[in-house]
Amino acid sequence: MSPDGQSLFSDPRDEAAVMAAWASFLSGDERPAEALRALVDASWQRCLSAQVDPRARGGPQPLSDGELFLLRERQRELLEASAPVMACAHDFLAETGTLMALADTHCTILSTEGDLPAIDSAETIHLMPGVTWSEVICGTNAIGTALAVGQPVQIHSAEHFCEGIKRWTCSATVLRHPLDGEIVGVLDASGLSRTYSRQTLALVVTAASRIESRLAASEMERRYRLLEHAMGRLSGSDGVVLFDRRGNPIKANEHAALAIDAAGGHIDLASGRRMPEFAARPHGRQWAHGTLPPWVRHEWLEPMVVKGEHLGTLLVVPPAFGRRGASVAAPRIDAASDAFAGIITADPGLRDAVAKARQLTRTRTPVLLLGETGVGKEEFARGIHGSSGGAYVALNCGGLSRELLASELFGYADGAFTGARKGGMIGKIEAADGGTLFLDEIGEMPMDMQPNLLRVLEQGEIYRLGENAPRRVNFRLVAATHRDLRQEIAAGRFRMDLFYRIAVTSLRIPPLRERQGDIELLARHFLERFRQAHGQGPADIAPDALQALRSYPWPGNVRELRNLIEGAVLLCEGPSVTRDHLPREFLESLEVAGPGFESPAETVSMAEGEEVLIRRAISASDGNLTLAARRLQIAKSTLYAKMHRYGLSR
Repeated sequence: MSPDGQSLFSDPRDEAAVMAAWASFLSGDERPAEALRALVDASWQRCLSAQVDPRARGGPQPLSDGELFLLRERQRELLEASAPVMACAHDFLAETGTLMALADTHCTILSTEGDLPAIDSAETIHLMPGVTWSEVICGTNAIGTALAVGQPVQIHSAEHFCEGIKRWTCSATVLRHPLDGEIVGVLDASGLSRTYSRQTLALVVTAASRIESRLAASEMERRYRLLEHAMGRLSGSDGVVLFDRRGNPIKANEHAALAIDAAGGHIDLASGRRMPEFAARPHGRQWAHGTLPPWVRHEWLEPMVVKGEHLGTLLVVPPAFGRRGASVAAPRIDAASDAFAGIITADPGLRDAVAKARQLTRTRTPVLLLGETGVGKEEFARGIHGSSGGAYVALNCGGLSRELLASELFGYADGAFTGARKGGMIGKIEAADGGTLFLDEIGEMPMDMQPNLLRVLEQGEIYRLGENAPRRVNFRLVAATHRDLRQEIAAGRFRMDLFYRIAVTSLRIPPLRERQGDIELLARHFLERFRQAHGQGPADIAPDALQALRSYPWPGNVRELRNLIEGAVLLCEGPSVTRDHLPREFLESLEVAGPGFESPAETVSMAEGEEVLIRRAISASDGNLTLAARRLQIAKSTLYAKMHRYGLSR
């Protein structure tokens, strides 16, 4: 059955009744016969309205060789994606009496493969490359009707509208672009009536899925090259949005939403909905007058051309451009209501990250927070949520089994599995409806669960485990990870399409070892906080203790510093925290590591920095993993897991 309840399949047993219905229909009786499927009846009605000749013997004359060559050049991408499938059709359809045809969105056949006698027979009705088989030209047929209804169809024998093709049976489905759902072509399998099989339609749908998968891989590879080419242009004070060649926004910097709003425009960066007006122009043509939104100036658009291929478009909106050309004043921040007031820093890099995050509170754009464990990613997530309304719901994707993570994220229905709570349970996504969902450690999400999250983000609906009815959701996503997701993609552990969906805007939070000036500031802040919380403790930190704190690489970042200061407050009975009040393991790590135990300045990613720190800790501990884990302030089981990931040994 189709989504609207119509049958996708024909029934050859009713052929005589269908022929009688056809004759009655042509004589003027337009009432649908009982033997006629609703799908076919609706198609015949369209054929009648289009004045299709019911006595036609086949398709029209094919295009000339030159015209067909130019058409195939324009459809090169579709032909390349379908080439392996069509090559397989040449082999597996041999001696079956069936051929496979690929057509464009005008139902013009681009190529055919399959059984050679079937291809020869098809040429007698012009079912061949260069011929257009739309409903308005050839009447009811699988290629034209599939495109007309946008779903898989099977048309058998007498169900065809035109007399000359009623001895044929055909099955077809539309090909949709996997990133935005636009129809890009039609795939058909046809043969003489005696070759009819219901399984033919399943074969066509499976083959179409393979073609769509190849289209997706090709498009994601183009996007990757586009991002590599354009990443350097996303910095600065301009509002910048990067569109792929089809007009889908795939990346925006932190200034984009405010700059576009100031210019009087709107782009839904959160949904990533396609905007054809920003698509790449064919053959390098400029945007014609009237084709762009009225708020966009032509000089703001820059084609992204890589090795002669137009991969996308960069929209650069100047920051000083307002609705009337006036500059936009920076918004005033009320310190009392500032959601980021709890982030204590004097570091320019972290202050810049806070400023960018504060701008993002005014949008619903997905944000990816990048930073090592303990740097304060959740504080940023809460700040971005701010006072935007709705619930703030957080879930850590690490440390949960696949089954538990799925139930926590999507919820489940009553009786979905053994041990399920009576009445079911709402998932974190539903709980965040109207608010913000924070997914920490998203890089730990199992690979087979990532398509489910991607579907939620693209379609705005979820299915609870054990339910078939979708539930609409609307939430703002903030994700965080300590991993380099590009390396995870290259290693096959993270989906590229999900990465582009969650990383519309990204913020890097620098680790504490890169913010030497913040170590004393944070230490004194935590000292005062825990003095008040416990009603006792020292009022100062001695110089020798401060020097020790500055010399430590802080693999656990702010969280580790906070825990260390709290322990010192509880143990210190004097007026100041001295070096002697610091934990023995902490001091031992300083003594063993010496002055060389510093953050690796040469590393280019967070993952590499973590790997180097682990290597040094193991080396400094002479292979004693218990001591190495203690120096790194992580559990021994966590150290084993990280060693396995990075391929390290004792």
